[in-house]
Amino acid sequence: MGNMEALYNTWKAICTSGGDLSFFQNFFVKFYQAFIEADRWLQYLNGVKTTLLVTALALILGVALGVTVAILRTAHDQQRPGHRNPVLAVLNLVCKIYVTVIRGTPMMVQLLIMGFVIFASSRNFTMIGTLTLGINSGAYVSEIVRGGLMSVDKGQMEAGRSLGLGYGTTMRFVIVPQAVKAILPALGNEFIVLLKDTSLITVIGGKELLYAAQGIYNRTYEQMFPLVGTAAIYLVLVIILSWLLGKLERRLRQSDRR
Repeated sequence: MGNMEALYNTWKAICTSGGDLSFFQNFFVKFYQAFIEADRWLQYLNGVKTTLLVTALALILGVALGVTVAILRTAHDQQRPGHRNPVLAVLNLVCKIYVTVIRGTPMMVQLLIMGFVIFASSRNFTMIGTLTLGINSGAYVSEIVRGGLMSVDKGQMEAGRSLGLGYGTTMRFVIVPQAVKAILPALGNEFIVLLKDTSLITVIGGKELLYAAQGIYNRTYEQMFPLVGTAAIYLVLVIILSWLLGKLERRLRQSDRR
């Protein structure tokens, strides 16, 4: 490490004085400057930790919101003719408005409204970004879950009710286990999108991986290595998440064959 630092200081001095460096020497100086000097790799590591934390919290909120909205809308759609519940009708309307507004407006605009209008007095930009991501994800998750629930044959619900099971019990033990296998691939894709969307919270001052990269290139005046490094880290995270989701899907398929 000491030899690397000595090389860096020597070649940087040559570059600063106007001397010419070879391609390898120039590459080394910029790489060392972006990742090693002043332990800058720790800033990337802290950024990854924050990114994963934001993703996990937004995922929990998004799934909770999405499942709730999906169940309410499915319950409304599956009501028997002549047995309409007015409370469900109102809740269904609220859910429809929520899904339409969130899916119909850009994520960037939602972040700016949340950060600079609704929570203008707050300075916890990372949590504001997390909340916005969760609310946004909830709208998409709700449609994914609702589609999966509606894909289960209506006869399954009727069979459960004819056996004396309540609506909630039938959903829990009959409908949902069958719907999960249809929901999982699309839900996994939404999780991956959510992970990448965490980079957007930088626009309101959220401190995650891209924020760390911006802080580094603002000091070094060299954008390529911090940004390419950030892209590589996101790529690795997505590959790992895709592998885990693929493994889960294969296990579910194997359980079907037993």
